[in-house]
Amino acid sequence: MTERVLSRLARINKTAVFLVGAAVVFLGFALPGIAGAAVLLVLALALVWVLTKTWAVTSPRARIPRVLILALLVVVVAYKAS
Repeated sequence: MTERVLSRLARINKTAVFLVGAAVVFLGFALPGIAGAAVLLVLALALVWVLTKTWAVTSPRARIPRVLILALLVVVVAYKAS
């Protein structure tokens, strides 16, 4: 199943993925408190899943910004939840 999901993700328009991701982040920031934190947490979990599945084929230079962005997202989730 993972291979099937990853192959579908590879075929999706990158601009559409960016716009949907930006909309989800905006929604997470716009919703108050726990609701916004929950939206951002679901996004962070999805990013962790993709990151773990693509780690072996990702260059070390590309891994660093991905991990930093994920860490920043987790910090934002913790801040919104508190």
